[in-house]
Amino acid sequence: MTHELVTALSPLLTAEAAAEAYASGTEPADLEQAVWLRLLERLDAQDPPHDPPGWLRRAVRTEARRTRRTARHETPLTGDPADGAAHDPELLALAAARRHALRDAVRRLPGRCPRLLDALLSPNDPTYREIAGELGISQGGLGPERSRCLGCLRRLLTPEVAAR
Repeated sequence: MTHELVTALSPLLTAEAAAEAYASGTEPADLEQAVWLRLLERLDAQDPPHDPPGWLRRAVRTEARRTRRTARHETPLTGDPADGAAHDPELLALAAARRHALRDAVRRLPGRCPRLLDALLSPNDPTYREIAGELGISQGGLGPERSRCLGCLRRLLTPEVAAR
């Protein structure tokens, strides 16, 4: 009897779910699945509906209302849950330690590298022209100088990174 009932009700359920889904803000297939589950639970309890088409229509509307009520009480996720790490004290402490180690290594660089990298790491985000003017070098010479300084910094930090 279950197979015949499912076969007979399937087109009606598809049509009813499609009609109610938009208003409830859900997918028709989700409504169909919920109603099939309710029907199977009823059949399992030996309580088949007396008027299957009428029961099915009411069940679809009931599920659509339940979905709307649930959606009203839910708060949409506005960000990535993994972004909670931005407030994790341990991660904040590790990031601060890395910044401190980087600033410390920059201060140990030779020549004008500390000033150059400080300017590049500045939160004010100066332009190359401003940095070149501040350091008294040509704007065209800033790129090669930056490359040399970063190479020195890389060599300086490699033993520290390897030690960890």
